Amino acid sequence: MSEYGTWRRLAPDGRRFLRGRARTLVRLALWSLLESAHTFLGGYAVARALDDGFLAGRTTTGLGWLAAAAAGALLGAVALRGVFAGLADLVEPLRDGLVRRAVRQALGRAVADPGKAGDLGAVSRLAQQTEMARDSFAGLVLVARSFVFTALGALAGLAALAPLMLLLVLPPLLLGAAGFAATLGPMARVQRQALDTDEALAARSGALATGLRDVVACGGGTAAGAPLETLIARQEALTGRLARWTALRTLALGVAGRLPVVALLAGTPWLLDRGVSAGALAGALTYLVQSLLPALDALMTAVGSAGTRLLVVLDRFVPDAPGPAGGARPAGPRGGPDAVPPTEPGGRPDAVTRTEPADGTVPPSPTGPARTARPAPATARAGRTRSAPSAAAEAATPAPEPLLPPPPGAGAETRPAVELRRVRFAYGAHAHPVIDGLDLRVEPGEHLAVVGPSGIGKSTLLALLAGLLTPDQGAVLLDGSPARRPHADHPDGRRTLLPQQPYVFTGTVRENLTHLSPGPVGAARAHAAAAALGAGALLDRLGGLDAPVDPARLSQGERQLLALTAAYLSPAPLLLLDEATCHLDPRAEEHAERALAARPGTLVVVAHRVSSAVRADRVLVLDGTRAVCGTHAELPARSDLYRDLVGLWSADA
Repeated sequence: MSEYGTWRRLAPDGRRFLRGRARTLVRLALWSLLESAHTFLGGYAVARALDDGFLAGRTTTGLGWLAAAAAGALLGAVALRGVFAGLADLVEPLRDGLVRRAVRQALGRAVADPGKAGDLGAVSRLAQQTEMARDSFAGLVLVARSFVFTALGALAGLAALAPLMLLLVLPPLLLGAAGFAATLGPMARVQRQALDTDEALAARSGALATGLRDVVACGGGTAAGAPLETLIARQEALTGRLARWTALRTLALGVAGRLPVVALLAGTPWLLDRGVSAGALAGALTYLVQSLLPALDALMTAVGSAGTRLLVVLDRFVPDAPGPAGGARPAGPRGGPDAVPPTEPGGRPDAVTRTEPADGTVPPSPTGPARTARPAPATARAGRTRSAPSAAAEAATPAPEPLLPPPPGAGAETRPAVELRRVRFAYGAHAHPVIDGLDLRVEPGEHLAVVGPSGIGKSTLLALLAGLLTPDQGAVLLDGSPARRPHADHPDGRRTLLPQQPYVFTGTVRENLTHLSPGPVGAARAHAAAAALGAGALLDRLGGLDAPVDPARLSQGERQLLALTAAYLSPAPLLLLDEATCHLDPRAEEHAERALAARPGTLVVVAHRVSSAVRADRVLVLDGTRAVCGTHAELPARSDLYRDLVGLWSADA
């Protein structure tokens, strides 16, 4: 849209806003008239002090005129104080109105299209752009008012001293102002495009962040990041264009701000020949150097930056044509090459690490005897752990470790499901180890709970078991083979990791339940799994296996139930739950954990309730100095931390 069209759309609101604050405008004008008097006295008093005082030999008269100029400066200070007091009454209502309008527009769009309720552009308008509009408007009003009344006083003073001087001063002044005005339109267009691109970048980044785990899981990082790179390159190009127009504006400022002084000095002989006094010339220079040209420079700078920025920002708050959001036009990018590409359905921050064999085959579902008896608890040598860094650091993936052979003499019948041998891991070469010297053996079919304070390294341990991290020292083995296989082209089907944020995507219920299963899953088996996990009622509410799933309309607990059912149907012999039941109530959590424990295979759970530890065959306690493994009954006597945790959990229950 052209700047003229924008002005036409903004003008009615602007007139209404100003009419409602007529008294504030009158008060500002009255205070500003005192600034005009200050400007007039500044140059006129200098001229009179020279012509009628010092050059005429009357020192007292000259000093008197200079005292009058000083009094004018005090008058200007008082006027400026009054101006700032009235400015707030004009600026703050503008910001408040813009905030209300941004909220109304966002609510209107959310009601019209609930899928777009999380509009990051609305956040930008509510926070950044309203503050930008307020600051720009305040600066523009302050500077424009100052220039108008300063110019009034300066031009009146020049006319009073010698009207001939206006013939030399006004032409370069008007020439520079015209050149400056010619840059306003292009700069406004560039700034509008920059804001469009900024909103597009924010929206695209937000959309990508919500589906980041899906993007990584599908290996689509390059394709998903390409639009961001395009938008960043666009911003870079717009910044260059803005810099070039700024250079032209600076040239116009030089013409308007410096050429009048040069013209006045060059025309001094001509003016003296026509009876202009030396005092009048000195007064004219005072007007130019101390008042008019600084005010003009400030005005051009403010209009060129704050003015065009204000125009572009306000354009986003003004309705343009009737639309679904209560008549407001959709804010943000207007389409074209910089418009935000639509996000893929199902881009959600919900991921499960599913693993398949490196050779592309999928092992059959683990089979074995009913779990009527548990293997005897094995011992775990105490290792040392330290506080872990943030979850973002735990997602880092160092280089894979070399393929290690199985333990000597280990046969298929005796190989543990999980084995850690003197494992040491730290997030960085010089960082304290999170896990240090840990030995652990988990037998096939065993149910192990991992407990410890927040940030102690529980998620790090599961990431090592899932092959997401590689130990700095020692070995992590699953069924006698390294947990992380180098150069694997496919996920490893030996384990499935469920993180705290469940992986649920846009698709059918059936697809969400069976995406971890390599072959077809019959309806009877899927319903049986849902019933075993306590998700049968959820499936009925959603409409059955072929009903669509919108992750945004599910609670976190419902998402976890779907993800847990998918893990139950997975053929992986090892399930790793990293607080994957934290959004379930205690009864639902117990139901789900007992079902997963009864499933053929091994279960390792990061526990956040004491009941999870009680249900486990063994509990591994990570306490920051050493790791202790044992049954729930024996650990209170062996671990002070576990005794404290049990007491804390019991108090919270």
